[in-house]
Amino acid sequence: MATRWGLCGAGKISHDFSVAMKTLPPGDHQIVAVAARSLERAREFAKKHSIPKAYGSYEELASDPEIDMVYLGVLHTEHWRLGLLVLHAGKNMLCEKPFAMNSREVGDLIAASKKSNVFLMEAIWSRCFPLHREVRRLLAEDAIGDVKLVKASFGSPQLHIPRSVEKELGGGALLDIGVYTLQFVLMVFNGERPESIHATGVLLNSGVDESMVVVMKFPRNRLACCFFSIAVSLPNDATISGTTGTIRVLGPMHCPTTLEVNGKTTQYPLPEPSLPLNFTNSTGLRYEAEEVRQCLLKGLKESPRMSQADSLLLAEVMDEARRQVGVVYSQDHQ
Repeated sequence: MATRWGLCGAGKISHDFSVAMKTLPPGDHQIVAVAARSLERAREFAKKHSIPKAYGSYEELASDPEIDMVYLGVLHTEHWRLGLLVLHAGKNMLCEKPFAMNSREVGDLIAASKKSNVFLMEAIWSRCFPLHREVRRLLAEDAIGDVKLVKASFGSPQLHIPRSVEKELGGGALLDIGVYTLQFVLMVFNGERPESIHATGVLLNSGVDESMVVVMKFPRNRLACCFFSIAVSLPNDATISGTTGTIRVLGPMHCPTTLEVNGKTTQYPLPEPSLPLNFTNSTGLRYEAEEVRQCLLKGLKESPRMSQADSLLLAEVMDEARRQVGVVYSQDHQ
């Protein structure tokens, strides 16, 4: 039986997700419905991607009995509200990153999934890439000795994009792209909580972070440094330095295809898209879709690649970084 998907949102990421799905066997995955705020928009999207059903409200999608898994691809300011709607309706959900606006909202979503006994995963697609599976394997085998330092950067000029700069739209570098660098560090250190977090940053007039540097110290004298910006381009790569070697994830580190281990390079090519994509390497969204299917087949309620504990820790680290830099959203007061 194919996993039957319903798309909550008909924006750019849902487009790329739909294109990525076409690279998977139709016997395994089918998008059966899409919902948007307007029926016209949903119908237009459905026609473009050959999706049988279109809904003009998210409530209709959440109550469709023929959907196994909802992909929530709306603005992250809406993740908490719509996520709760989907989970309370008893639906499994893959929620785009960042999971929500803060750790309180993330905790609410996790609690709702447990109450409804459904699957819930934050769509940190990076972790499902074959390259990152190899990185985890190498680390588990101590291929570079004791890891002492991890460095990750992500910079993309986005000051012209309203959702990147406006506070009401959940703008700022941290929640949009910084999240990728932090999750990478937490993956390398296997979900350990940092002993200390030092964040410094530059704010835009709107009150969101334009650029930020986050330094974390982990138990046993291990360090990590993440720097990210929506004002400039950065190498967008990641380096893991150990006592006997180095692992480099070449840019784009959040959807990578090139791995360098002690100077030896390996390529992990992606399938070609059938339609133009909005974002880099988006056919790689196929990996998280397949991860979700495998979890469902095993009867799991969360993914071991990006567990709910991983998501909660990530949100808590981001909360602390924002607190130190002075970025406050309206959701923090609720």
